Amino acid sequence: QVFLVESGGGLVQAGGSLRLSCAASGRSFSSYAMGWFRQAPGKEREFLAGISWRTSGTNYADSVKGRITISRDTAKNTMYLQMNSLRPEDTAVYYCAAAQVAGRSWYDLRNKANYDYWGQGTQVTVSS
Repeated sequence: QVFLVESGGGLVQAGGSLRLSCAASGRSFSSYAMGWFRQAPGKEREFLAGISWRTSGTNYADSVKGRITISRDTAKNTMYLQMNSLRPEDTAVYYCAAAQVAGRSWYDLRNKANYDYWGQGTQVTVSS
């Protein structure tokens, strides 16, 4: 059984930074891409960033590019999201997810419907 467990969320002031972690277990993820999404109240879950577990190739949503960095540590089976210059509008529940690459492009992997496994989410609150 696959488990994705997020951690690192919390309350931070605007302009601050957070690093989220996603611990993955239950299978080999070598053929998977991992992604970070977020969902604010009343809004759709949106793609933020993705990383190929095998190649470490990355892709970012334009809305957050330059403020976030996705990375992974294959030895620890853990993915990270470093977020800087946080804004109140970044307040949301942040989720990690895993999708089989299977020839998919990053255009496909920005679509949450293509992800097979999800974590339970971690709350990030940015105060003004």
